[in-house]
Amino acid sequence: MNKKLSAGFKTRYGVADLGFALITSSIQFFLLFYYTDVAGIDPAIAGAALMVGKLTWDAINDPLFGYWSDRVHSKFGRRRIFMMIGVIPLGISTWIMFSLPTGLSGSAAFFMVLLTFLLVDTFHTMTSVPYYALTPELTRDYSERAGLTSVRMIFSVLGYILGAALTTILVGVFEGQGMDTHQAWSATGAFFGIVAVSMILITTLTIKETGEGVGEPSQLPALKAIGTSFKNKPFLKLMAAFILSSFSFTVLTALVPYFITYQLNMPDQVSYVLLVMLVSIGIFLVPAKNLSDRINKGPAYALGLGIASVAILCGYLLPHEPTPLIYVIAFVAGMGFSTQWVCPWSMLPDVVEYDELLTGERREGVFYGLWAFLSKFTGALGVAVAGWALAWFNYVPNTEQTSEALFGIRFFFCIVPAVVILFSLPILIRYPITRANHAELVKQLAERKALAEATGD
Repeated sequence: MNKKLSAGFKTRYGVADLGFALITSSIQFFLLFYYTDVAGIDPAIAGAALMVGKLTWDAINDPLFGYWSDRVHSKFGRRRIFMMIGVIPLGISTWIMFSLPTGLSGSAAFFMVLLTFLLVDTFHTMTSVPYYALTPELTRDYSERAGLTSVRMIFSVLGYILGAALTTILVGVFEGQGMDTHQAWSATGAFFGIVAVSMILITTLTIKETGEGVGEPSQLPALKAIGTSFKNKPFLKLMAAFILSSFSFTVLTALVPYFITYQLNMPDQVSYVLLVMLVSIGIFLVPAKNLSDRINKGPAYALGLGIASVAILCGYLLPHEPTPLIYVIAFVAGMGFSTQWVCPWSMLPDVVEYDELLTGERREGVFYGLWAFLSKFTGALGVAVAGWALAWFNYVPNTEQTSEALFGIRFFFCIVPAVVILFSLPILIRYPITRANHAELVKQLAERKALAEATGD
């Protein structure tokens, strides 16, 4: 049970997350901006369409794909078969999402946003949920699992950096080649789709599901398997904290282009500010892991979010003119948000093992499916709230904003995320799974397995 994973194995596993993060980043940072300022869609309509998709289809497909990946038998294993089937459609649908026709309004705009986004969402779920569910079953070793997750997060942050920094740069490059704005965004979506497919295929074709943590397919019926997950108290606490922090981060990132473009009058520096924040996240990934080793994952997560919330609040004080202080705020916020990348993803495997103690089954797929739903739901909710806020405060694209619109952008960019983050801190500070009781949990699982082997059960 203490088999070490090679650096090459960890790299081949982690590289797929660059593809997933590239798509997620382009959606999180620029999709709303694309809808409003490129496709000309009303922000309230775009936000409503995203929310409808998340509240209906995502509530079903995320847990369902996770459940199926726990039960399927194939020569490619339980997880990789889904990645093989879904990866090419994921790339194609990403291109389609950034290729909407212009002049859409009313119900036509609503359904076009809904249908194209659901295409991406479905194939993203089909491929990413089984991929993430591989993490706890490739090794049960506590340190190796943390190392595997850390390598994956390096690729994840790199994907976020590329999505945030390259989007507007690529659009400008394509425009320089003679494309109009709409064609340039379409070409950018196609480029991201190709890169994502390539990265995901590397992992799919080079990683085999022969890890020591692979278990027998789950025997619980679907509804019972999902329902039982909500009896897992550490999972519920982790869910609550993650929902709050993820929502805050998404509202913040969705409004970054608006805040920098209209509040600070620095439209040509949007990608560079995002780059500073994401590079800061990458720099502090290892310190965040070391911090979680010293003071436990929950308190480390809380400390990072607290630092990020203070930095965000300072943004409210910035003047209505260009200022280099936005780079300082971006760097400090990134330092705090580094725990958002490390801690929850390393806490979730602990939840899976707590569940194994309760149910006797390893159900990685179900938990990662529920986790994917929460991630995408809070992401869509954050984008929707940002869109609704722009509509509430009478935002008008591509023009000087009124004082009312500027106040709305500042309030929802700075105050709302910081306040929501504060509600997650008490949950994380008192998070029940610590290093000490996790070791006891693993010991109980080992004793149970030894007893079952001795009795032949």
